[in-house]
Amino acid sequence: MYERSKHLIDCHIAGFTYYDGLDVISELQLGTPVSLRSEPENPYDPNAVSIYYGETKLGYVPRDRNRFISDILYFGHGDIVNAKISQHDPEAHTEYQFRIVVKISDNRDK
Repeated sequence: MYERSKHLIDCHIAGFTYYDGLDVISELQLGTPVSLRSEPENPYDPNAVSIYYGETKLGYVPRDRNRFISDILYFGHGDIVNAKISQHDPEAHTEYQFRIVVKISDNRDK
């Protein structure tokens, strides 16, 4: 059975306050697309997956959630993964204000 996409993860943006998210915070709304980039040369985590809004680095997929997505991106299958802002809680600490949802596209024949 064809599915348009399937949920992979939903997580907060780790390190949001340490990168440039505050520069674009007013542009981030529910449903705003973000991109994911593998960072295999990251000295702290070879499975690191950074989260970008355009060319602005927002932070990372949390370390305990990044392995599968890192593998997908590293092996060149990033075109089947999409991510977007799924939650914004302006009352929460800045580090936890934003969450993303990551889905994998179904490319089987319809």
